[in-house]
Amino acid sequence: MKKQTDSFQYLLFDLDGTLTDPKPGITRCVQYALRKFGIDEPDLDKLEPFIGPPLSDSFREFYGFDEQMAAEGVAAYRERFADTGIFENEIYPGMKEMLAGLHDAGRILAVASSKPTVYVKQILTHFGIDQYFTVIVGSELDNTRSKKEEVIEEVLQQLHQGKNGHNDRTVMIGDRKFDILGAKLSGLVSVGVTFGYALPGELEEAGADYIVDTVAQLEKLLLTGSSTE
Repeated sequence: MKKQTDSFQYLLFDLDGTLTDPKPGITRCVQYALRKFGIDEPDLDKLEPFIGPPLSDSFREFYGFDEQMAAEGVAAYRERFADTGIFENEIYPGMKEMLAGLHDAGRILAVASSKPTVYVKQILTHFGIDQYFTVIVGSELDNTRSKKEEVIEEVLQQLHQGKNGHNDRTVMIGDRKFDILGAKLSGLVSVGVTFGYALPGELEEAGADYIVDTVAQLEKLLLTGSSTE
């Protein structure tokens, strides 16, 4: 176990499945994209694994797309997402209040998402939480900087930390193994949240330093170093 979180100053948050529940928008846009390839998937629950990792990786892994097909799949996804899917999303109850409390307590907040930055900023503004974040980083629309470790490193650079700079005072919070593994590659402490889209045992297997089940537990952990209620 690493240093207690009461000494943490920099808090990096994943977006999808951590700050907001994006399932309707993401799964419906994947469904829309798949139809362009003659694939009909009526069960949106089966498309949940698309929440978290880069889209192009998911099209290749789950549907056997080659690189060109994956790129076309991402483009089709964005046809629907840019105007409709982006707002088929809900902020988790209590999240806005938690962010306000952390901000007021002097913590430095950032977003580290694999979603394109332009969409991340729109979503944060839509839910009225953009003002709490000093740094907001996502991927690029050309699919560069899509790996979570690349996003985290860019966040650290923008926070003027650089690699291993103040990393003992920095924590990455996310709901999938990609967040936990990305944190480890940058030497950060990791917090996994189970109210997102991790599979059973996924966060434990990835080696999360802390795991919490509710927004209330997360807030207490980040403020006091303990999630016990």
